[in-house]
Amino acid sequence: MDSSSGTRSDSHDVLKSELENACSSSVDDKFNMKDFKDSLPNHDEKIDTSKNESEDEYSDAKDECSEETDEELDLDEESITDSHKDLSDDQLQNLKDEAVSLKNKGNEYFKKAEYKEAVNLYTQALNTCPLKFENDRSILYANRAAARISLEKNDAAVLDCNKAIELNPNYLKALLRRAQLHKKMDSLERALEDYQKILELDHGNAEARAACATLPAEINEKNEKLKQEMFGKLKELGNICLKPFGLSTENFKVVQDPNSGGYSINFQNNT
Repeated sequence: MDSSSGTRSDSHDVLKSELENACSSSVDDKFNMKDFKDSLPNHDEKIDTSKNESEDEYSDAKDECSEETDEELDLDEESITDSHKDLSDDQLQNLKDEAVSLKNKGNEYFKKAEYKEAVNLYTQALNTCPLKFENDRSILYANRAAARISLEKNDAAVLDCNKAIELNPNYLKALLRRAQLHKKMDSLERALEDYQKILELDHGNAEARAACATLPAEINEKNEKLKQEMFGKLKELGNICLKPFGLSTENFKVVQDPNSGGYSINFQNNT
């Protein structure tokens, strides 16, 4: 009995010693939180940095809209191109004029706060307007975004703003609308990026100037909160992994270097 107990105790001490040596050998190794955080999936990626992300967002927005069975559905651009490919310039111009008429009707419904009807008319106009008339289509997307904001369809509204800006990168109204949406949806980095673009185009824009002054601090506060939440989850996971060895995260002291922002991890035996 005594021999068996001694063996278990020795094994436990050896295991602790090995862990301590492993940790001690890397006392000076820096754990860089920025690198670690960058390796994790970031749900606040920049909006236009990835085609796949854009496609996923577009799919989500279409799903959101399809829940409303009375909402007009978008035609994809390939279908519009195919339906217009054999038309003359005069015929294409007539279609553009028809789209403008639909847009004007949509504007009237918007003024009366009949937003669903406005959305449907803007969509009909987009399905009618030839792709070559990019400025007109950009306005249609921006108008539909405004109507969808009023219906609290924020994801779909962001995608409409994206399309409007894609067709006209300097479209201030669409940029401002998207910046406001991003801020409302707590996508602060994206909001700041849009407000910075607005200031480049309009130095006197008071809203953009105020946002550029306050958002960086809000972003830092948000990131600090996320970092603390991440540390909490890592600590919980670490305790689960270390428990079989009679250890816990309390045996490891994390110290931040104020100069580099990196972290060093030191092992300390609390027994």
